[in-house]
Amino acid sequence: MSKNKFKDQNIIINKVYTKTGDRGKTSLVGGQKVSKSDLRIHAYGEVDELNSIVGIVIEELKLINYDFKHLMNVLTRVQNDLFNLGTILATKPDDLLPSMPQISSDDIKVLENEIDKLNDSLPALNSFVLPGGSRINAYLHLARTVCRRCERISCGLNEIEKLDMLVISYLNRLSDAFFVWGRWVSLVLNDEENVWRPNEGSSGT
Repeated sequence: MSKNKFKDQNIIINKVYTKTGDRGKTSLVGGQKVSKSDLRIHAYGEVDELNSIVGIVIEELKLINYDFKHLMNVLTRVQNDLFNLGTILATKPDDLLPSMPQISSDDIKVLENEIDKLNDSLPALNSFVLPGGSRINAYLHLARTVCRRCERISCGLNEIEKLDMLVISYLNRLSDAFFVWGRWVSLVLNDEENVWRPNEGSSGT
């Protein structure tokens, strides 16, 4: 694929508020008016939330005394991917044009390469991982769980209106990537990894 495979987005935002949504309706990319409670709106709204959390992760990485430049670049690419994915979710299938921002199998392959490269350096797991051990690890797990929510809602939308399955595949792979990034960051920072110990729950004490 060429680097500039999508049409440039000539978007001009002059006003922050338009009042057009004051009656609980909003417009899809194709111009259709739908309720703000519509599952399609939920789907790309959740992706927007995930994008915000990724932004927090990037800013947190800047505060750590370690060179996370590569990971920050990867996460910035993920932010753009999520905006492209949001475009798919905000557009009815019949209105989606090849020149519009979308997700491709290449984007998923990039994530898989990142996962494989870092996972090879991680110790084997004998239990499930608990979020925490460090602030950045907790944020990466938050991103992972919100990504899973995005995936679940997209699956629900797909049962009503067929989606490009690359949307679901990308979110599925991205949640795996957040899991691996969380473990890898803990490893390079020498932070203890929290694992699930069933007997340390309330009933086990």
